[in-house]
This record gives sequence, C-alpha cells and structure tokens, in this order.
Amino acid sequence: MTTIRYQYDVIVIGAGHAGTEAAAAAARLGAKTALLTTNLDTVGQMSCNPAIGGVAKGQIVREVDALGGLMGRAIDATGIQFRLLNRRKGPAMHSPRAQADKKGYQQFIKQQIELQTNLDLRQETVEDLITETDGTQTRVLGVRVRGNAEYQARAVVLTTGTFLQAIMHTGDARTAGGRAGEGTTAGISGALDRLGFEVERFKTGTPPRLNARTIDFARVEEQPGDDQPQPFSFLTDEIKCDQLSCHITYTNDAVHDLIRANLDRAPMYSGQINSRGPRYCPSIEDKVVRFREKQSHQLFLEPEGRNTEEVYVNGISTSLPRDVQDQMFKMIAGLENAVIMRYGYAVEYDFCPPTQLWPHLESKSVDGLYFAGQINGTTGYEEAAGQGLIAGLNAARKISSKEPWVPSRDQAYIGVLVDDLVTAGTDEPYRMFTSRAEYRLLLRQDNADRRLTPTADELGLIDPLRRERYREKMTQIESARQLLASSRVEGTPGDVYLRRPEVGWDEICDHVPELKQTPPPAAEQCLYDIKYEGYISRQKMEVDRQHRLAEKRIPQSFDYGAIGPLRVEAREKLTKIRPLNLDQAKRISGITPADLALVLAHLENRSKKEQELR
Repeated sequence: MTTIRYQYDVIVIGAGHAGTEAAAAAARLGAKTALLTTNLDTVGQMSCNPAIGGVAKGQIVREVDALGGLMGRAIDATGIQFRLLNRRKGPAMHSPRAQADKKGYQQFIKQQIELQTNLDLRQETVEDLITETDGTQTRVLGVRVRGNAEYQARAVVLTTGTFLQAIMHTGDARTAGGRAGEGTTAGISGALDRLGFEVERFKTGTPPRLNARTIDFARVEEQPGDDQPQPFSFLTDEIKCDQLSCHITYTNDAVHDLIRANLDRAPMYSGQINSRGPRYCPSIEDKVVRFREKQSHQLFLEPEGRNTEEVYVNGISTSLPRDVQDQMFKMIAGLENAVIMRYGYAVEYDFCPPTQLWPHLESKSVDGLYFAGQINGTTGYEEAAGQGLIAGLNAARKISSKEPWVPSRDQAYIGVLVDDLVTAGTDEPYRMFTSRAEYRLLLRQDNADRRLTPTADELGLIDPLRRERYREKMTQIESARQLLASSRVEGTPGDVYLRRPEVGWDEICDHVPELKQTPPPAAEQCLYDIKYEGYISRQKMEVDRQHRLAEKRIPQSFDYGAIGPLRVEAREKLTKIRPLNLDQAKRISGITPADLALVLAHLENRSKKEQELR
C-alpha cells in the first residue's frame, strides 16, 4: 500500500489551548504549519472549568495577548461574566478573570485557526513519531497518522494534554480516555518510550455539572460581575455584554461525613490511583481529609454558557462513585433537588518531566521536537497557552535558522513558568501563582503590552493594527507624563503631587483638567509608574544584578566532571539540567553558592586558556 506524504515546516499535535496557540504563532511567523487533532469538533475546547484567568493566570493571558496570541480576544468575545480579582490589594496582585460561554469560546478559537494564513487544520490520529539518528544526534522528521499517511516536518510540537495513555476513574469504574466521551492516545507514549524519554503519571479531576433548572437559586448567594468589566485583550476597547451571575453555596458536616464514610470507594484512597494530583486544586475528598477542622468548603455555581442550563460546580472535583455524588448534593443548600448532568471523574495520564527540555521547550535529546502544555506537567488553560506560544514561536524560528527566544523571569510570568519547569521540574501538576515571581511588581497585568509587544513586533508575531494601537498608547502615556511634569499643584510639580498615597487620578485631574482627555489604560499606567517609582527602581536594580549572572554563559558541552572539587550531587544535577548560564544554575534545587563559585572559576580558567591559544 502506498504511503501518502504531506510536507510542512511545523507540525503541531493536539488542538487544545497549547496546540492552537503554538500553531497560530508558528503560522504568524510564516512557517507552513499543520495542526493535527483527533476531533475537529473539540478544537480549543474547555475540558474543565468554563473560565479564563484568575490569580497570576490572568497575567499570563494578558501576556499571551501582548505577544499576538488568541486567548485574550477569545474570552473578550465570548465571556459571560468579568471580574478583576484582588482589587483591594496593590496593582501587582490585580488579576482579571472571566466566565466563558464554553461553546462560544471553542467556536471562536476554531474559526481563528481556520482563518489563519499558513495554517492547515486536519482531523488525524497520530500513531507514531518519525525520527532518524545520525551518530549520537536524533532528529524528528515528522509523524505517522492512522490511514497510511505521513506528515513530514523539521519541527514537531507535542501538545497532547491529558490524552497520553489516559484512564478516567469514577469510583471503581475505569474508562480509557482523556476527557468524557473521548478516547486516549497510546502511540505517542510508545514513541516517547522508544526514544528514551522519562515518562511519569499525573492525575487531575473535574466536578459534576448540574441542570440550572433544578437549582434553588433563592437559597444560594449571588455573585455578579464587575459594573465596568475589564477586557483581556489590548485590542478590545470595552466589554459590551449582559453579564450572567454566578452563585455560591457551601458543603457541611453531613457532606463531609458522607465522604469520609466512602473514602474506601474513592480511587485516590482505595489504591486504584497512585499518581499525584494538583495540590492547589484538590478534590473534595482531599479537602475533607486534609482540612478536617473545616466545617464547610465554598462551592461556586458557574454557568457554562448563555444557551445552556449546564452549571459547573467549582470546588467539588471528585472521583467518588455516582451514588455518592447523588447523595452529596441532596445535603447542600440550594442543591437538594439538583439533577447531575455529568458526573465528576479523575483522569490519570502520562507526562514527560520538563527538565528534559531546553528553556525554549525543545527536547534536549531529539532535535526539532518541542513539548507544551500538560505533557510538561502543568495544569490550567493559561499555562498551556503560554507554553504553546513559546514552543510554536521557537519551532518556526528553528526552521528559519534563527536563535530561539524565551522571555526572562523579569519580563513575563510566562518566563517564570518556563524557567521553573525546565530548571526545577515538578513533582505535582504545576500551577502559576503571583508568589512564584520574584519581580511581580514589574509583571503586572496592566503593563503586559509594554513589557512584550515591542519584542513581539521584532519577532514578527503581531499585525499592523496591534503595532499601531501600542504606539498610540505609548504616545498617550508620554503626553500625560509631560503634562504632569509641567503643571503645578499647590506649588508642587504635578507628578510629585501624584506620588502622595492619598492622591488618585481623579483628584489630579481636578487640578489639571487637560488630563481628563487621557484614555483610562494610559492614565492607569501613568498612575502606577509614578506611585511605585521607588519600588520599581529597586526591583530593576536587582534585575540588573541577575542579568550580570546570566551573562556568564555555560557551553552546552561543558564537562562538570572535570571540576574535581564539585560535589557529586551538584555534578549530577548540573549535568542533567545543563543550565545555559549561572543565573539558571543557581535556581537548580540543591545547588549551593560554593558550587556556583567552582563552576565560575572553571569557566574563567577555561576562558583564559582559550585566549592564550589564540
């Protein structure tokens, strides 16, 4: 039988949040790209919660948008409720979050993919990776799909989500699949094993969905959206939609007693599941066991769309048997008569520890093979999207023989995410928090475009509209700053007067009426730049110190075994991770300042010898 072959520059496997951003980024850079998925009807699908953003996650979405990605525009177009979290805290903690119309969001993403130049969307089941080995170097050549066909490319991006040898658990019932109603993927796991990759297992879960018609909303708390909803995309001027309310209810002692009485039927406690789940998004079983002193746990009732009665019960992820799930809701205020439309379940799946990757998300052992999303041990749509964009961008740059690009830790939460993964790895599903970023005052959600859009323009990721919008905003900021500096309020320069803690933008506008013409996004930037100038300057000084460490590059071929006094543990870890510079090396768990001093001394000695030879 003749094998049919298709030729591309970049192939992306999987069309979830990582895959769609990866494929779109590669295509925007001009690479001829194929996006392969087992089901065209699930492109960009929200497998779990119907929301985008949240603490630190909202910052990532803004960064993806600043780099020309899809996620921000998609949620702006299809959101049904918008809230800015942590308003009472400083701007570094402000995090946008929005409920989505799940079907609308998925359809928006799918259409953007279909409209993207240089990108072909194909329904295919990938069964194997095609590689070749020349001496010690293995490189990817493409993929083999079901139906006796091959897709050939110099770069392949794996974004397989929770579908690698996935098993779903509800009580003692087990079903092969990475999402309810869908199957699993075994061929790629086999290929990774054959190529010598370390493969491990993680677990995640999802809660039941209820029929809104059967919920007593008079007995639960209403949670409306913001009066003035804030967009995610820097291209969206304002959100114009009727917002739907979410609602809140609580578990109680009776529910907890029921769960404790049935722990022997819960896969996580019966021994049926042994893999680690997400620490910061635990199942209701875990909550009841780990927090025995708590008499109740908050549950959020989140509508899944405008044209459906399906409600997502955030906070009660579970893999307990169906009969126990039925009984639980009968004990919860407002849900006594609620009808379950979909039962909760847990999913076990394969992932590859991300320390096997370079910072630009290319495999260290297989040239041209990139990984992004849950295959790297992360959890969350936003983390997946950020990785996908970086992997797709660098796959396309590889085809053009250009150096890879990755944002640094002081440049983006995406940079923190990627650095954490490839430097330290993860022993549980990784979730982003603001506390993971040491420079979070610099990495605010409001200034993501100022941090990343100029670089995105240089890389070729953005279109003329975004370029012009950015330039216009920067002009507005500069005009406002000049106006403040040239005006006087109570005998004090306007920008100095604004530094006072009690003075806000509205008050300064009363003294300098011309400032009222400044659009809100530009006004917000002026306010934060001036209010936090001292703190920002101190953080930038620390960034400069870190950059000096980063300038001490370590060759990929560097032989740590040649450093005699280096501890065995340090030698093993440095050889495994192969950090690109001293800044990355110091973040490897177990590496001490003494280890770094030895590496630095060896590097300098090596440099002197090379200069003498010249």
